[in-house]
Amino acid sequence: MERIKKDFTTLTLVMIPVAIAINVAVGQLVILLKLPLYLDSIGTVLVGLLAGPWAGAITGTISNLVWSITGLFPQAWAWAHVAAIIGIFAGLFGRFFKRTPWLWFAGGLATGITAALLSAPVSAYIYGGVTGTGQDFIVGLFRATGASIIESTLGQGIVSDPLDKFVTFLLVFLVVLGLPRRFLLRFPRSENVT
Repeated sequence: MERIKKDFTTLTLVMIPVAIAINVAVGQLVILLKLPLYLDSIGTVLVGLLAGPWAGAITGTISNLVWSITGLFPQAWAWAHVAAIIGIFAGLFGRFFKRTPWLWFAGGLATGITAALLSAPVSAYIYGGVTGTGQDFIVGLFRATGASIIESTLGQGIVSDPLDKFVTFLLVFLVVLGLPRRFLLRFPRSENVT
């Protein structure tokens, strides 16, 4: 409990809304371009890495709720639990960021697989596999082969999510490498990145 308290510094509380804005803005751009990735958890992964898993979970959850409430992507609320898990995984895999970077990237793949398993039932049973995103094309390809709706959304997730989270973890890796050490030392989980 003490560690969680230490993670929610003033800097963390300032960083969370910025990360939410990054998630929604990039996610909305990806939807408009109909890309087969999401890239809507860059801010969540960044917060998880720099401020711990619970801060990452809160960032992911609130991002999806804000995205829904604003009407930009009303369906986002349904995957808020997946966004929370992504933040938790980023926080847990954060300890490998500097010491063993290949495990950080493997964490991105593991996060993607977990996200696929958690999000497929939502896509299938709530939205019938059609969410209005670039992933709909992949679901359609699986449906054309005769796969059921759950098989199609799971197949789409297994194709898209690990790649998406790998790219997200890579982008966060590159951003953090570009930040000054003095700035990074201010974050609660600075031991992950310095």
